[in-house]
Amino acid sequence: MTNFHRRARIGAGIALFTTAALGLTACATGAEAPAAGSDEVDAAAATSVEDFGSFAELEEAAKAEGQLNVIALPRDWANYGDIIDLFAEKYPEITINEASPDVSSAEEIQAAKTNEGLDTAPDVFDLGLTVALQNTDVFAPYQVQTWDDIPDALKEPAGLFVGDYGGYMSIGYDSSKFDAPESLDDLKGAAYKGAVAINGDPTQAGAAFAAVGLATVQSDGTLDDFQPGIDFFSDMQKAGNLLKVDVTTATVASGETPVVFDWDYLNASHKADNENWEVVVFDGTGYAGYYNQAINKDAPNPAAARLWQEFLYSDEVQNLWLKGGARPARMEAMTEAGTIDADLAAALPEVPSETVVPTEEQSTNAGTLLGEKWAAAVQ
Repeated sequence: MTNFHRRARIGAGIALFTTAALGLTACATGAEAPAAGSDEVDAAAATSVEDFGSFAELEEAAKAEGQLNVIALPRDWANYGDIIDLFAEKYPEITINEASPDVSSAEEIQAAKTNEGLDTAPDVFDLGLTVALQNTDVFAPYQVQTWDDIPDALKEPAGLFVGDYGGYMSIGYDSSKFDAPESLDDLKGAAYKGAVAINGDPTQAGAAFAAVGLATVQSDGTLDDFQPGIDFFSDMQKAGNLLKVDVTTATVASGETPVVFDWDYLNASHKADNENWEVVVFDGTGYAGYYNQAINKDAPNPAAARLWQEFLYSDEVQNLWLKGGARPARMEAMTEAGTIDADLAAALPEVPSETVVPTEEQSTNAGTLLGEKWAAAVQ
């Protein structure tokens, strides 16, 4: 089993966001959707199933479109492979076009802008919080049928973006080559020369942003100022320990990235390719985060985009996130309703008793600071 260093167990989801973090004003999105049951439904303006008349009518509208464009969904990320395959099995009439699985959250938004008006534009997004907060003008509001089960702290009030699955920032390592690090500072030591990687660029990718956040709070800093985290990685770069390699399953399996900052559920997945792979979440303050679902307001397949959202927040798929080691947004409600996979829930690792997540203001400020300081700090 994967080796986790934790202090307390969280039995149902993580309360990751403060209400203030998502206290955004709902944006106007153009024409209002027709009344429920209308013969002509503008799928691009629909804000709930009721605008289609029924779920069956949403399904029919999506099947008529026949396409769904997704982006930045690695099949080994939080069990996305099983999730995509299940959608294809349930809706064989809809072709899933999987574009650029390894791009960052920021690159998803750029792809939408570059392909605006084209049938190749992404219909839906999977985004880190910072990028989601910066790009609400790109999203269409939508509230899934299970909306009431999603904690208020995990959803933008109008449904512009909604947290779906989450976890804790962790360190994965090849135990055949390294002892388990007991603290963040261990990773700056000579034993980790040329060995430590982060998952992406923190100015663009949510996992890398969170790595700097973890380094900040583990260095006695606070989320009001990410400078201690930037300094930590600068020190690691000067020590020759920081790898400038994008982390993938292949780089872990080959040994190219033998020590990795990443979400616990992603690090844990590498065990399948490297039996010596272990995962640590440090004692002290933990850094947690959810990834968010959103619909492109200019989606070429707007009904399929909305059907995808309904699918992701269904009981079946929420349990598939759990199978991938992530904590689904509806976990608490499903636990109360008895629809959660109890065995998978019980298998979740213990987590730090103290957990932090940046607010909207903290995320924005950290993003600005990283934009100014990161490149020079690790050059």
